[in-house]
Amino acid sequence: MSGIDWAGLMRVGLTGLRLSPEAFWRLTPVELRMLLGVDAVAPLTRARLDELARAFPDARRTGDGAD
Repeated sequence: MSGIDWAGLMRVGLTGLRLSPEAFWRLTPVELRMLLGVDAVAPLTRARLDELARAFPDARRTGDGAD
């Protein structure tokens, strides 16, 4: 089971938002969240990017042609 309430999402999209089935299925999850008024994920900031780079540094591999 996916854990996603597809029936509920379709009900809200088709009846509440009055979307056609084609329009509903073309939406990305982010677009659907925006239409439903759910806060979007915060944009990636420079500080968060630096934090991720420290946590997951790029490692040079020998023989990768970058020497």
